[in-house]
Amino acid sequence: MKMIKKMVAAAAGACLVAAPAGEASATAYWNKGVKCEQTDPERRVVPTRYGNADLGWNHFSGKHNIKKCRVINAALAGKVDKKNGGRLEYYGVARNQTKLVNIVVIVQYARRTADGEYDAGKGKKIGVITAYCKGMNKCPNWINE
Repeated sequence: MKMIKKMVAAAAGACLVAAPAGEASATAYWNKGVKCEQTDPERRVVPTRYGNADLGWNHFSGKHNIKKCRVINAALAGKVDKKNGGRLEYYGVARNQTKLVNIVVIVQYARRTADGEYDAGKGKKIGVITAYCKGMNKCPNWINE
């Protein structure tokens, strides 16, 4: 009888191990709420979602020090500078008198991120993944004035 219990316990354990990890939630948690949005020249409506620490407003406003929608929207108001499937890159310039900084805004114009980790929902786009000042970890404070 003890041998049967051990076999049943071992089989139950094997079943638990065999199930793929992470299937309970197919996508990572993130705030899909829209902080701001801009329409580009090709009439794409690009949202900037709050996101989380990995993407969206909550990611780049802290990590890269971009705290104003107008910085993002200015770059999105121009043409797409680089395209690879649903990944779009927009380049812009922030100016304060004689100081210039190049801004890069990366957009996922698709329902899901390329790695499948995030899903915006049916009929929606992920939007702005990140934005940063080219060549530096944090943008200067003056871009938020």
